[in-house]
Amino acid sequence: MDNQNQNLQAKLLHDLGISDLPLEKQEELLTKMMETVLERIFVETMTRLDKKDQETYLEMIERNVTPEEAEAFVKDKIPGYNELVLEITKKFREEMIDS
Repeated sequence: MDNQNQNLQAKLLHDLGISDLPLEKQEELLTKMMETVLERIFVETMTRLDKKDQETYLEMIERNVTPEEAEAFVKDKIPGYNELVLEITKKFREEMIDS
């Protein structure tokens, strides 16, 4: 994991008030949060793709293409994809902090 990602995770744990939990519990919570964010990104991605591109994207997933290949595909098909991902992530973070 790169330093930037580690720093973001550490900040999130601190902001949520769970940085004092045992490391194993922190990792478990981070995994669950990442799964939720990825699910939201997937759903939003699918709603923005047309039917043909949805089918292509699902076929790519079934073929186990690399994450880089899948990301390149959606970036090509969805204008502002990076901003979309950042917005979904930001909204999730705010929801977690507010709850």
